[in-house]
Amino acid sequence: MRIIYMGTPDFAVPALVALAKAGHEVVAVYSQPPRPAGRGKALRPSPVQAQAEQMGIEVRTPISLKDPEVQSAFAALNADVAVVAAYGLILPRAVLDAPRFGCLNIHASLLPRWRGAAPIQRAILSGDNVTGVTIMDMETGLDTGPMRAKHVTPIEDKTAGTLTAELAQAGAELMVEVLDDLPAHPPVPQPDDGVTYAAKIDKSEARIDFSRDAHQVERHIRAFNPMPGAFLEYRGERFRILAAHVEEHDGQPGELLDNSLLIGCGHGAIRPTLIQRAGKGAMSPGELLRGYDLPAGSRVDG
Repeated sequence: MRIIYMGTPDFAVPALVALAKAGHEVVAVYSQPPRPAGRGKALRPSPVQAQAEQMGIEVRTPISLKDPEVQSAFAALNADVAVVAAYGLILPRAVLDAPRFGCLNIHASLLPRWRGAAPIQRAILSGDNVTGVTIMDMETGLDTGPMRAKHVTPIEDKTAGTLTAELAQAGAELMVEVLDDLPAHPPVPQPDDGVTYAAKIDKSEARIDFSRDAHQVERHIRAFNPMPGAFLEYRGERFRILAAHVEEHDGQPGELLDNSLLIGCGHGAIRPTLIQRAGKGAMSPGELLRGYDLPAGSRVDG
């Protein structure tokens, strides 16, 4: 098939590679424009743009798809289908209708649960047992289109980073399977029951609330790993908690219950197993405590 590929972050890279490897002709890649990054704030292309350029595929980075000239250039590609994965721009009706078979999206949830911007993080935060990816036909509504295929995976103790990489690969393989035989994967309308929305993650959510149950705090830590990183503050310094496990101890929320960084929660306690000081690399609690005093009875601020 002649495919227009539309994606931006690391999550969208595996599908681009898989489609080309499967023998499809990727006639152009659309991605978000390069953004300032690093200390020098030099413009850095998105992961999808970098991958596409490495593969010798034309890359287009319009700021918006609402411009009639941009829409005409999109239609002129005469694509059979557009494949979309975490692109980040709204697709107007003119774009949705341009490819012969429309636009297919790789969405990182089991629709209709977790429509929206942050399905992986919201699934972890809510304590869902499973999640997955859905291949869906795109409409003008937010992730409301009919579904063609799903892949289910257990969440277990995975972080958002681990789950993102897993679902990116699963979505790539599932999209190739769907495009290999579209008639065998007819669109099925989403049910009305079970609809939830995954709001975009705000950095203010990263602060840990130790008044919550320890299991909720542990999920919070996994959901915000790697970004933006769940954190606490102690004596005005910020510490990112990258991993932790739950222990059954009673104590006040935010209280250090021993000299090895056991922290009280609303119910139970958490023990960080990987922690990061500002400007430092990740380390174990033992490594941190060799050079920093966090005595029992002290309090940390979430």
